[in-house]
Amino acid sequence: MQKNVFQISDRHTDRLGTFRRLSYTEWGEAENPRVAVCVHGMTRNARDFDAFAEALGDSHRVLCIDLAGRGESDWLREVSGYTPATYISDIRGLLASLKLVEVDWIGTSLGGSLGMLIAGDEDAVARSLVRRLVLNDIGPFLPASGMEPIADRVGRAPNFEGLETAEQYQRQVCAEWGELSDETWMHLALHSLRRRDDDGFAYHHDPAIGEALRAHGPMRDIELWPWWRRIECPVLALRGGESKILSAETATEMRQGGAEVIEYPGIGHTPSLMVAEQIAAVTDWLRA
Repeated sequence: MQKNVFQISDRHTDRLGTFRRLSYTEWGEAENPRVAVCVHGMTRNARDFDAFAEALGDSHRVLCIDLAGRGESDWLREVSGYTPATYISDIRGLLASLKLVEVDWIGTSLGGSLGMLIAGDEDAVARSLVRRLVLNDIGPFLPASGMEPIADRVGRAPNFEGLETAEQYQRQVCAEWGELSDETWMHLALHSLRRRDDDGFAYHHDPAIGEALRAHGPMRDIELWPWWRRIECPVLALRGGESKILSAETATEMRQGGAEVIEYPGIGHTPSLMVAEQIAAVTDWLRA
């Protein structure tokens, strides 16, 4: 694994010449023409994909991105900047700087929505960027009832005095991900946190992300069907059998529209992509 940083011109400042960092990890051979981009969920970061990217690195060059305000990427100066338009612009800029014109896209939750927006763009050239699309527990219909609990807790995580307490909290908020090893839970805790000045720990994302999410009042249903219907590339959708974000009904409609759907019983939002069965299912599909 290699850590890299892409410099982006900061549009949310009146100071000329100001840049912010977009951080990403890279796996596999840099010369490999077959490239995969992994994009995380709302408050997560690139390190969620470590196990998956290591496995896929045998066949792909894998780029795992920290969206703005998460992980090692810089926080935005303006809360209003935390939007899909910003994230897509950032990623397009990064891929253009690397001279990449076609990628396999693996997106968990928010990351999957961004993949749909690009793969379903009105412009055919823009759509062609996504060669294959993996949607991890996300679809073209997002019910407000499923998103409200997420929006309510984003940016409101407590601070922690030590790793043990942080790990226990991680197990609670990510219980829907299913059964994970003790090593994986500690990995999640270590890479979900940043050190505070008092040597305690806080979550490794900008709390203002929650403010942006709640800025327009109560959550409303989000429909991405127009984008979905324009998608031409092969799609694999993973669904947690207990998910409140990707319903069984929506998954059925996606299957009828040509997507391959794999459901994992007993898991909610989202399958972790950190266990062998899930990793193998996605890497095999991408390599087919």
